[in-house]
Amino acid sequence: MTRIACAQLAPTIGAVADNIELSSDAIADAVAQGADVVVLPELATSGYMFADADEARSAALHPSGPAFDAWRSAAGEAVVVGGFCELGDDGLLYNSAVALDRDGVIAVYRKTHLWDREKLIFTRGAELPSVLATRHGVIAVMVCYDLEFGEVTRRVALEGAELIAAPVNWPLFPRPEGERPGEMITAMSTARLNRVVMTVCDRAGVERGQPWTEGSVIIDPDGWVIAEAGPGPALAIADVDLSRTHDKTLTEYVDLFSDRRVDLY
Repeated sequence: MTRIACAQLAPTIGAVADNIELSSDAIADAVAQGADVVVLPELATSGYMFADADEARSAALHPSGPAFDAWRSAAGEAVVVGGFCELGDDGLLYNSAVALDRDGVIAVYRKTHLWDREKLIFTRGAELPSVLATRHGVIAVMVCYDLEFGEVTRRVALEGAELIAAPVNWPLFPRPEGERPGEMITAMSTARLNRVVMTVCDRAGVERGQPWTEGSVIIDPDGWVIAEAGPGPALAIADVDLSRTHDKTLTEYVDLFSDRRVDLY
């Protein structure tokens, strides 16, 4: 079994040092509870509601810089996936996520599908998510709005991903009473259609007037929510058997991958 944790945090816009400390403490708490994989929100180091590109640039980090030493120190034996504002070697800003462990950075992914005003600040990533063979399973990292594109989630599943780990910042949208957020329903469907585990880590609180959904969830390969953070800063933890994701059958004669009509589409 693999123990997965989502650390739903409320970072402060622009307060990078404080946010690093906050997120490092959350990683340490998750690891103390036995977590093998810890996922943090989108832009966990910087906050999200930037006024403009200059403000984002003032909070940007390089993935090889010392800012992530605290995450590595807190990681212990775990793999950590967290969002950050990246200043690339090309001088451009990216909405990125880093996967790392105590030995260093495993991979950096730059969000390829930018949401709304992100397009005024960030540059789209030029590479789709990699499928990472880690000590705690085969993980694909993507960020928030990427999850809305089945072309991406199906691709990583076909390439062997057992777990999709997604830092997100889900703005709160109206929904009928008693219904789950639409973004969560998409994540549940993605898990079921691909028979993968989904770990989606949202943020908490209100930032510059923007309330967040606070919808951090862990979803099993059948598409059911097995842990959620609920409102406010919180930790969602669940044990999952990633080997279940290797079986893409629903019945004796139903296989979600081999039944695809790739001769037609």
